[in-house]
Amino acid sequence: MWYYSILCETVEYFIRIVMKTALLIIDIQNDYFPKGRMELTGSDIAASGAARLLNAFRHAQWPVFHVQHISNGPGAVFFLPGTSGAEIHPSVAPLPGEPVITKHYPNSFRETDLLEQLREANIGSLLLCGMMTHMCVDATVRAAFDLGFTCTVAHDACATKELTFNGLRIPPEHVHGSIMAALGAVYARMKETDDILGTIGNSV
Repeated sequence: MWYYSILCETVEYFIRIVMKTALLIIDIQNDYFPKGRMELTGSDIAASGAARLLNAFRHAQWPVFHVQHISNGPGAVFFLPGTSGAEIHPSVAPLPGEPVITKHYPNSFRETDLLEQLREANIGSLLLCGMMTHMCVDATVRAAFDLGFTCTVAHDACATKELTFNGLRIPPEHVHGSIMAALGAVYARMKETDDILGTIGNSV
């Protein structure tokens, strides 16, 4: 029926116009860098990519959200409250007015007001980057997808570390690749920072 087709096209157009894309920077904090309490492989490279995305979003006046993990569980050894290691890295430090979401779990939506802030800002899609690939990035992307957001991950602006399982050493590049492959199958589009920067102003 022609009127139903027109209605669908109108709704899709409305969504494209009204719903916006936000950059979500996850846990790029000092403890993940050299001399920190939980150094990751490639943290400097990932942070550099995230900083470039952040600058591009600021220039385009697109919304930016920072996520900061503060460890409050027993036995925590990094991101401890009141320590310099828990502070957001200077390369992606928030500007006044940019929201900072404080979390205590891998999923950035759990027991935070991130979802409310995104909905209030009419955010329909997210560009995500940050640390760690296999933990907070993974958990947040999956949660965002389940909440109805369209997700893109800047895979070269994320970092992780070596893991072990059942006596098997898993190199960081394998950890990173397996997580990104799994997310890319269903939950998010995978893009390089350079490719994303080339599309800022159109869509990511």
